[in-house]
Formats: sequence, C-alpha cells, structure tokens
Amino acid sequence: MNILLVGSGGREDAIARKINEKDTLYSVLLNENPSIMRMSHKYIMYERDSDEKIVEFAQKNNIDIAFIGPDDILNTDLNDTLLKNHIPTASPSRNAARIETSKEYMRYIMNKYNIDGNIPNYIFTDADEAGNFIKNSSKEYAIKPIGLTGGKGVMVMGIQLKDKNEAIEYAISIINKDGKVLLEEKQIGEEFSLQAFTDGKTVVHAPIAQDYKRLYENDLGPNTGGMGSITDRDFSLPFIRPDQKENAMRILNDIVNALREEGNPFSGVIYGQFMADKNSLKVIEINSRFADPEGINVLTLLKTNIVDIFLDIYSKTLKNNIKFNSMATALKYIVPSGYGIDPVETELLIENNIESDNLKLYYAAVSGTMNRVRTSHSRSLALIGIAKSIYEASDIVEQNIHKISGNYYIRHDIGSREMVGSKIKNL
Repeated sequence: MNILLVGSGGREDAIARKINEKDTLYSVLLNENPSIMRMSHKYIMYERDSDEKIVEFAQKNNIDIAFIGPDDILNTDLNDTLLKNHIPTASPSRNAARIETSKEYMRYIMNKYNIDGNIPNYIFTDADEAGNFIKNSSKEYAIKPIGLTGGKGVMVMGIQLKDKNEAIEYAISIINKDGKVLLEEKQIGEEFSLQAFTDGKTVVHAPIAQDYKRLYENDLGPNTGGMGSITDRDFSLPFIRPDQKENAMRILNDIVNALREEGNPFSGVIYGQFMADKNSLKVIEINSRFADPEGINVLTLLKTNIVDIFLDIYSKTLKNNIKFNSMATALKYIVPSGYGIDPVETELLIENNIESDNLKLYYAAVSGTMNRVRTSHSRSLALIGIAKSIYEASDIVEQNIHKISGNYYIRHDIGSREMVGSKIKNL
C-alpha cells in the first residue's frame, strides 16, 4: 500500500521504519531527514498553508492512507482537508486535536464529564487579577500557556520560578502574549506517559513510558522537548503501582468517550501524561499524537503491522490485538551543544553499521547523510537500547555513544540503576 507520512523528526523516523517494513512510504518533510528520505519512494517539503499541494501529492501517488505526526501540524486544517478530498487518514480532526492544542479545552472536558485525575485550575485574562491571585495564594502553581509550547513553555513555582515575583512576571508575560494564562496547582510525584491507539471508541494501550524533560542530569535545568525516555518489559514501570496503571488506562478511555459525546470523536494516537504519588494519580496533560521521545520507545517494540492499525483506525474497526515485544528500552537524545539555552549548530559523524538487534538510531532535526549530519537548534539523534532490563538497555546506549563524534550533549543518567532506584525509593 502507499502510505503518506507527514513529519520528519525522530518520532516520524520511527513511524517511517514501521511503514517501510511492508508498505511504500511517501513523505512530507519539515527538514531533510536523511533516514526518512532514504526510505521514501517520493517526498516533498512541507510549507505552511500548502494543504492543496499535499493533497495533489497524495492524489498523484494514489495514497491509501495518511498519518500526521507533529502536534503543530495537527493544529492546522491539513487532516480535515485530506479527508474532504477522499484521502483516508489515521489522525485526529483539528477539533479533536484540541484536547492537546488547547489546555483550556482539555480541562473543560475533564470538568464537564467529571473525569478522575483533574487538577484544580484557574484561567486568567487580566494581568492584575492573575498577579493578585498568585500573591495572595498559599499554594504553588504550574503556570502554562493555553496552546502548544513544544514541552518548553510550562514553568513551575519552586522549580523554574524561584519566588512569587518571578511567577507573577511569567504569568503576566503569557497574558500579554496570548491573552490568557492557565494556573494549575503544583503536583509532586513521578510523571509517566500512557499512549494508545483509538478509532474513537475502542482504545488499545501501549506500554507505559517515562520522559525526561529536564536538560541536565538528576533532572535539573530548564524543560526541553524531552532528553530521553524509558519503558520496561512488563509494559509498566518499577515505580508505578498496578492500580495507578489501571486508573491511567481508565482515564484515557474516559477522555476518548467524552470527546465522542462532545461531538469531536478522536481517531488516531492519543496519550496522557500523568503524575503519580503515594496516594493519587493526576492528569498533567492529554496529547493528540505519539509522544516524542516516548513514542519512539513503543514504536521500537511494536510487533503488529502499523499500516493495519492505521486502516483499522480509519475504518472504525480497531481490535484489541496489537502486540509489543516484552523488552525494556532506554532512549537518550543527542542534542546540539547549548540546546535549550543557546544551541550551536554543528556536524556529527556516525560510524557505519552502528545499529544491531539491541541498539537503534533514529534521526531527528538534522540534514545531510546517514553518516554525516548537520544539526539544527533542536534534537538531533535518538539512541535507544533494547534489553531485558532498563539498566541493561541504558548500558547498551552508553557502550555505543563513542560511535558518534562531534560537539554534542547527552544525558547519561537516563535509565541508569541509580536514577530508577531513586524513583522507586521516592514512591
């Protein structure tokens, strides 16, 4: 079959490889990703407001089904335009994708349908009111823009914001920019991601993953798009209780049901980011796509043909028979020096035959060749180890990092025995 993939980051490289196992890949690229370009039968470059160009490309090449990867493109009319032109897709409509693209809409859905895991939250459009609320409150808050931030726009009091004055200043800056700001009561615990395939009614869950957003080791520094992620062979994590996993699955099902009741049925990949502590489970956000990097972990483990899943999503015949390999993974992103603060574009060299059965390399925001890439200001290469334990998977990455040379940064502690052990102790 002819499959159209929109996007060209590390997540899309992982999707492309699954498509390429049995079917013919056509791509719409945001950057000249050498791995996706190599696999694509044909490709074009993405241009904002170029939906008709993409439709023409799809029609000319007899595309059987399309899949859109990045959140910012799901926040356009592309998916709806493809469907209107009789090109099947396995991605959500723009209205359904609002569950991610508008944090206000997500909290509205949770409030209206009384979904568990909600967090006390407040929206302000007036700078003085927001400032007075923070000043007079005894609680600390996560301060969030309403829309997409690429994982970098949320600031939390006591972490990125050292005092109330900084919190007020940041909240006001968001109001001045966007017209409103969202404040959510600060949560403390372990975050994890649960991704799922859904046709709007049936929901099939993937293994639980954990993303490491903070730039530096020991979870210090500013938030990023994600420096790496882990999964375990039992499809949970050693610091997540079975009841918390079950609650997360139920909440995600409730979100899908609520969107259908709301008249915005969700078809595609959805995932929840949750916060677990000793007593409760809270929803941090809901997203309308594969996570990046956590999506790479689960796609690496996926055994079922992904195109069959896409077709079932589109035809509303999804079945609970999607299979994953029972192995642990640890992913670590190579990023440009200065990433998240003042990134410096550079060149990276990659040895031949770096991949093996237990090590995969995915290409993200780079251009060039398979052995010599030019970085951008975003994440460059994702190395993922596959083993019987998270620690072993992490060690596999460490043992192979030397095969990539250049000026880059990577978090070595992701998936380490010390890191995972400390999380188990905390909970």
